[in-house]
Amino acid sequence: MLDPKLLRNDLDVVATRLRTKNYELDVTLIASLEERRRTVQVKTEALQADRNTQSKSIGKAKSQGEDIAPLLAAVSDLGEQLDTAKAELDTIQTELNEVLLGVPNLPDDEVPVGQSEDDNEEISVWGDLPEFNFAAKDHVDLTEASQMLDFETAAKITGSRFVTLRGELATMHRALTQFMLDVHIKEHGYEEVYVPYIVNRESLQGTGQLPKFEEDLFKLADERDLYLIPTAEVPVTNIARDAIQDANDIPLKFVCHTPCFRSEAGSYGRDTRGMIRQHQFEKVELVQLVPASQSTEAHLGLTQHAENILQKLGLPYRKVNLCGGDLGFSAARTYDLEVWLPGQNKYREISSCSNFRDFQARRMQARWRNPETGKPELLHTVNGSGLAVGRTMVAILENYQQEDGSVRIPQALQSYMYGISEIRF
Repeated sequence: MLDPKLLRNDLDVVATRLRTKNYELDVTLIASLEERRRTVQVKTEALQADRNTQSKSIGKAKSQGEDIAPLLAAVSDLGEQLDTAKAELDTIQTELNEVLLGVPNLPDDEVPVGQSEDDNEEISVWGDLPEFNFAAKDHVDLTEASQMLDFETAAKITGSRFVTLRGELATMHRALTQFMLDVHIKEHGYEEVYVPYIVNRESLQGTGQLPKFEEDLFKLADERDLYLIPTAEVPVTNIARDAIQDANDIPLKFVCHTPCFRSEAGSYGRDTRGMIRQHQFEKVELVQLVPASQSTEAHLGLTQHAENILQKLGLPYRKVNLCGGDLGFSAARTYDLEVWLPGQNKYREISSCSNFRDFQARRMQARWRNPETGKPELLHTVNGSGLAVGRTMVAILENYQQEDGSVRIPQALQSYMYGISEIRF
């Protein structure tokens, strides 16, 4: 959530900056609500002051033997007016908060202007694209002769956009997960956490998935208002919700492996072939919660940690700075890592690394106590995939394919796969 003070003092500036995200802020509505709030708040404070004055008069009149009945009646009447004013103020504030929950985060100044992913800014490219003396296949065609990658059985069990893995592909999927966790824990100093895969509405509201993106979520069909997680970002970041961290305990650096569940409501017809866009997939997620002064550095570092996985696996990729039109609701700035997929002859996203500044922390009231002031301050939140496991497996299959249809296993992964060096389908 944006800082209400910013909206009160610089509403037009906020509206201008949000246009970079192709979002048109309802300035008239917010200004109207804010004016009503100020008017009622002034009225409430005046009634409170008047009531306090009258209450003090009662004691003085009583000590002087005067009739206090009229004063008691006046105080009672003021109390009723004050209760009414407070209720009105609460109603206006609730309405204003509901509006603000739907307003996206401000983009950083470095975010390029643009309408879609076509306008993203390429920052760097790593690795040489593989050259084949045969026609490169995508991961579906590569594995079709086996049952290791099976969409039909998954559709029988559940429905479309699910997959079953068997044999060495199931092993590779598990091996990639463990490999990523080991690198992030041992080399980058993250603390591994295990979290629930089901979360409540407050958690999703805290990270910005609700109320705006409810149709993209899988909701449990019961009265408890619970949802399957769309990403580990939600439960992991909410570890710090409604808490004040000691300065000695931050930054918080968490790594977490979970399944992710997405309805993909807005993507019908897109990426229907293969494993690129599934209702259920797995990620190794990186989350950092840091003081405001460290968030830019933390964002760069976390992005490099995700890049390190791709480099160790020898997968060519590029890093792009997302333009305003492609930037997520809660993000102030995002670097996407896009891995090269020969079967599609294009780069595809494999990790989004975002800095949310204090946007999520304000919604969650995630804070730390600054020892210099002794006061609590909002943390800044940063997260990204390190990496999406299924897409990493797809990238290995397509980049390491051989003319006979087999696939070499990257050296860094072989010890996690019982020493085998290739998979034959």
